[in-house]
Amino acid sequence: MAIKQKSELEFIIIMASLMSLVALSIDALLPAIESISTSLNVVDQHNNQLLITMIFLGLGVGQLISGPLSDSFGRKPVIYVGFIIFALASLICIFSTSLEMMIFGRILQGMGLSAPRTISIAMVRDRFSGNYMAKVMSFVVALFILVPVIAPAIGKILLDAYGWKAIFYSQLVLGTFFMIWFWKRQPETLKPENKKKFKFTLFIEGSKAFLKDKNAVIFTIFSGFITGSFMVYLSASQQIFENQYNLKEEFPFIFAGLAFGIGFSTFLNGTLVVKFGMLKLVKMFAIIFTIIPLIYTVLFYGEPNPSVSILIVFFWFQFFALGFLFGNTRALAMNNIGHIAGIGAALNGFVSTIMAVPIATFIGSYISTSALPLFLGFLVCGTISLALIQYLEFSKRKSIKVNTI
Repeated sequence: MAIKQKSELEFIIIMASLMSLVALSIDALLPAIESISTSLNVVDQHNNQLLITMIFLGLGVGQLISGPLSDSFGRKPVIYVGFIIFALASLICIFSTSLEMMIFGRILQGMGLSAPRTISIAMVRDRFSGNYMAKVMSFVVALFILVPVIAPAIGKILLDAYGWKAIFYSQLVLGTFFMIWFWKRQPETLKPENKKKFKFTLFIEGSKAFLKDKNAVIFTIFSGFITGSFMVYLSASQQIFENQYNLKEEFPFIFAGLAFGIGFSTFLNGTLVVKFGMLKLVKMFAIIFTIIPLIYTVLFYGEPNPSVSILIVFFWFQFFALGFLFGNTRALAMNNIGHIAGIGAALNGFVSTIMAVPIATFIGSYISTSALPLFLGFLVCGTISLALIQYLEFSKRKSIKVNTI
């Protein structure tokens, strides 16, 4: 029993480490955006958000490739290839001389990172299912959230000491360490009998199976709206706190405190999900996620920004609710499609990310002198997510009624 617990603990830490490469590539760069912009002679400051949002574009597209390949060739080989692509892309970013070259590097970084990010979810599904899968996923995400807590502070230290290129070098060093650990300690989770013979129709067949599962489709779209609203915060937080509140030095610590809110709730979710179930928690916190921005909008619509302490309180509770949504919605989407875990994780990640990028870009374009557009975005995305849950429950009741006639 003790050996099993140790094995599961190390598995959780390794999966969190793989996912953390994505967070490190995004959040450690936040304090350096202005420096990179100056170095690359960026004229329109709104284009700075592309340094964050474009890596998500690469993540979304890359998942469509890495997920299906992992169902045929195994999880580990595809992760290795993904990391090599990420390493090459990081070098492109380091030696970039224009915004266009940097954006290309960031998209390619995302495509490389799509392998460890997506396949880690498939590996969790390979080993677990149901509410216990959600519990394991919660602990994975809780550890993964520790990276956004410390990444901006680490990025700021590296920026001040060595310049923005040092941030990319640090990602390469840490990523290499994770890959060696993964190679030496993590066995392949895809059983030989579950491997699917590689053929171009594999993705089409998997997509059909994914689309037939209403839970997978609805909760993937749900994830898209929630991820999109949060992506706005990721891409605009530096602008809000540094430009609107003049808190450049304090920004990494504010970001860390807010990330802790997500981590804390995600950790709690790992305990509560076994008791209450994924769906009940998603319903409850989707309502809270929507009510918080509604209150903010009523209080501050047409008004200047509130004090930074009030803004932080609203953000903290918003992200506390978010922590109960991230892991559970992905687990609900994946729960019935374990037989196509690689393709399922790929489609789930692709659709939610491709939805999130334009949502974040659109809302982010309105964030200039006020944080209100961000909360309006939370409100709209939360309302749509609640409507999706209602639609799913209506469909289930209708199906039960038809089957009893």
